[in-house]
Amino acid sequence: MPAFTASAPGKVILFGEHAVVYGRGAIAAPVSQVRARAVVRADPHAPAGTVRIQAPDIRLDSTLDQLPDPHPLRLVISALLAHLGAQRLPACTLRITSSIPVASGLGSGAAVSVAVLRALSAFLGHPLPDEAVSALAFEAEKLYHGTPSGIDNTVITYQLPVYFQRGRAIQTLQVKQAFDLLIADTGVASPTSLAVRDVRRAWEADPAPSEAIFDAIGGIALAARQAIQNGENERLGALMDENHAWLQRMGVSSAELDTLVASARAAGAQGAKLSGAGRGGNIIALVEADQADQVSRALTRAGVKRTILTRVATSH
Repeated sequence: MPAFTASAPGKVILFGEHAVVYGRGAIAAPVSQVRARAVVRADPHAPAGTVRIQAPDIRLDSTLDQLPDPHPLRLVISALLAHLGAQRLPACTLRITSSIPVASGLGSGAAVSVAVLRALSAFLGHPLPDEAVSALAFEAEKLYHGTPSGIDNTVITYQLPVYFQRGRAIQTLQVKQAFDLLIADTGVASPTSLAVRDVRRAWEADPAPSEAIFDAIGGIALAARQAIQNGENERLGALMDENHAWLQRMGVSSAELDTLVASARAAGAQGAKLSGAGRGGNIIALVEADQADQVSRALTRAGVKRTILTRVATSH
């Protein structure tokens, strides 16, 4: 029996993080330079129903039934079986690898879920449509992040830039003029659930200031959507700077992130901001193609662990 393989890209949030959890819009794009990959192979020599999971990147080698109940992979597989009306998987080995940094805001958890769902559903002879993949991955996101927005599973499943607003139909973003982003990793792990929890606590304690910040960030996302659709890329840098200032006021930035944002701007980036939950993880900088190397070198001198240059391409 052949192996069944699926992969899924990372993602980067361009505008709207945190506010998107509270009903405002956000913009995200796939990052195909980093990917999660799942490979499923039947194991006819193993006892019936034995599923061995190998994820060397996190030093995991276990059978499915040995994973603790709240483990994300166990949840994803259980959700898939329930969706398909199956009791268990045939004996198989599931191998997961990923080049997406963990806890860095690039959607590593959602990408693994999407890749696993696609590989296993194909293995079972019932490949899932995108809508089902995204919905099932969202269930896993709830375990990873507590109160996720739904943007990670959406942009990673559909592999297109999107304007996302919870409770509304997905809007694929029409990109009129391509633009380049430099993603810089602080090397500081930033579990999304912790930052999301702290933002929620602040909102619950005193909603009005938080709502004002969410409104401002939501307005920036709307302006950015219009700029992207009109090909007005020169507006995006200023909007990034403005978005970062609001995230600072929200309390989700950090000294490391602020230093990198300032370094990127000083080196010629048109704008820069943290991306994702904050408190670590990544910044993104809008760069001209011929500026990318000098901005990348400046960020490396400022202490980043890795940079990724990605292009948000024009719509076809």
